[in-house]
Amino acid sequence: MLIATDQAGRVVKKPSKPTIGRMLANLQRGNAHLVLERAEEETESSWYVQVLLRDDNTYQLEFRDGVAAEHYQTRTISQEQVLTAMLGWAAGVADWKDGFMWNNIGSQFGADDAQHQG
Repeated sequence: MLIATDQAGRVVKKPSKPTIGRMLANLQRGNAHLVLERAEEETESSWYVQVLLRDDNTYQLEFRDGVAAEHYQTRTISQEQVLTAMLGWAAGVADWKDGFMWNNIGSQFGADDAQHQG
């Protein structure tokens, strides 16, 4: 099941495209973070895409493909590109991450998450 959560604590199960768009458009100081997560009861792995509206008005977009080693990050100034990517990820579109230069930042999370994956 897809779950959207923002920094203000709003949680929406099975969010629609317009809901995701509104949550992204409403990002601001104090509510600068939005996460779309695939919650699967039978697995401890995590699949999500998240965005942070930074103080310089750029968007820091990240995704994780199941394990800490597969955690990637990029930045953009385009809210439209972020929305397209998040909706593509939510829909399972294969090329949703095209158009960005992704950096693997999994090494920043490996040790902590390895203990939780056990």
